[in-house]
Amino acid sequence: MNENQKTLHKFYAAFATSNYQDMISCYHPNIVFTDPIFHTLEAKDALNMWKMLLEKGEGKTVIEYSNISANENEGTANWVATYLFSATNRRVVNRVRAKFIFQDGLIIKHTDTFDLYKWSQQAFGFKGYLMGWTSFMKEKIHENAVASLASYS
Repeated sequence: MNENQKTLHKFYAAFATSNYQDMISCYHPNIVFTDPIFHTLEAKDALNMWKMLLEKGEGKTVIEYSNISANENEGTANWVATYLFSATNRRVVNRVRAKFIFQDGLIIKHTDTFDLYKWSQQAFGFKGYLMGWTSFMKEKIHENAVASLASYS
């Protein structure tokens, strides 16, 4: 196992045990995180997002990860988060494909991709089924996530 694979295993093992400090120790100070909900977060905002999500999950989020691979420059992983979405108390099983770029032995770019429509159906039920595919709903989800992070920070 190379060093970047070890970093990804450390990151996800920490995520699975809600160990914020170990998670962020895998990130470069200039980290750029991107996903369908938060869009792009840089440095402190990316770190605070993980802290907020772990604290809101109160240790009840189940994280499973697999298919970690990495070379000297980039890596990938699959992970699944199972949790109750706090706004609706609905169960969500989110299947994510992650891509990473490394610099100085740390993750400098982390991109998570998943089906936001499937996520919205689970998180919001019928409303998500009807509206989750629309740009309006996608933007509302983003705005609420960013506002939640801003009030948390």
